[in-house]
Amino acid sequence: MHRYLVIIEKADNNYAAYVPDLPGCAAAGKTVEETEKFIRKAVQLHIKGMKEDNLPIPEASTVAEYIVV
Repeated sequence: MHRYLVIIEKADNNYAAYVPDLPGCAAAGKTVEETEKFIRKAVQLHIKGMKEDNLPIPEASTVAEYIVV
């Protein structure tokens, strides 16, 4: 099991998500909930493809933190 940071951003008419530790892994949806569902599936497929291609699965290394200013 892997645990990756997912970034979800508001776009003009939808939401977009990406995984910094998995370059090229992205998804979009109409709502945050839909986007979360789609990015979860995208991560699963991305990792499956990497395994099929005998590529190493990256360890999660990205961190996020909120700051108050």
